[in-house]
Amino acid sequence: MADQQKVSVDEIIAIGRKLYDLRLVMARSGNVSCRIDKNTILITATGASLGSLTSDDIITVDLTSERDMQNKRLTSEFPLHSAIYNNFTNSAVIHCHPPLTNAYFATVSVLKTLTFETRLSLGSIPVLEQDTPSITKLEPVTEALKTSNIVVLKNHGVVAIADTFKDALYLIEDLEGAVKVAAVARLFDKEILDNLDAVLQEDLTSGEIAYPMFSKEHIQAIVDLVNKDECIAQKGKELDLTLQLAVKLDGTDRAFKFNFEKGKIVRLDQDGLAPFVISAPREVWEQVFLGKLDSFVAVTQGKMKLDGQLAQLSKWYVPFTRLFTLFRQVKFK
Repeated sequence: MADQQKVSVDEIIAIGRKLYDLRLVMARSGNVSCRIDKNTILITATGASLGSLTSDDIITVDLTSERDMQNKRLTSEFPLHSAIYNNFTNSAVIHCHPPLTNAYFATVSVLKTLTFETRLSLGSIPVLEQDTPSITKLEPVTEALKTSNIVVLKNHGVVAIADTFKDALYLIEDLEGAVKVAAVARLFDKEILDNLDAVLQEDLTSGEIAYPMFSKEHIQAIVDLVNKDECIAQKGKELDLTLQLAVKLDGTDRAFKFNFEKGKIVRLDQDGLAPFVISAPREVWEQVFLGKLDSFVAVTQGKMKLDGQLAQLSKWYVPFTRLFTLFRQVKFK
């Protein structure tokens, strides 16, 4: 435990310096934390400068100890960190105030995803209204983090979660870079529109029947939509979409395999024996089927598990993005 804690302290000092060097935090802004065990975390103290942290600036907190939670050196954002660790299994949290991201979302509420890299790594970023200097409305933040590992707090900053500081930082860097691309694009064309996936997001008429989630009837209804869809048919033929892809519901024996031939699902099997298998717990699949969570983003952020190479699937990005869009057209209960 002592050795692990020393390593974690060193990691916090290093990530603080990195955030400062990248100008993602300034002066004494921002705070970071990491999990040591189920109930113990390390967190930067109030007033600490992340760019020049020492071990004295890092506090050990037992989340089950009232005494620890009353420590006067705790940052005002401690309730946010605590809520995240109580709701997620992730091991690292970064809260900072990236200047370009803050400026962008002070004027708009939707990120223009102008590159495929942004679409794959970030997807649709939740943007929450913020009306206090510290985050006091915790439930909207934890709900938003179920659909994305990074959330924008309007007029305030961002919070990112991951299993490592490195992965949380990458999300923040990706977002700051995406904002920069969107801002520069506006210099060339003030009326720029985000048409990257416009055809993929066309509204469809939802069916009236609600099926039990992940039942054979539910998945078969999705298959029927896929096989009627002109976009998937065209792109599937062009890109030779021929493979087996399975979806699994964690904690159950429910799995379904789509057998694609040139964009058509020629057979649906009730097994998970495929070169590509996407699996997730029920609460994640619910977000996917509701259209609140992009499956590609869920895989890159670790909310869903993919057995198989994402790079191989990415050549069929267009038809699969359309497939995941069709998921939300079938009602479930």
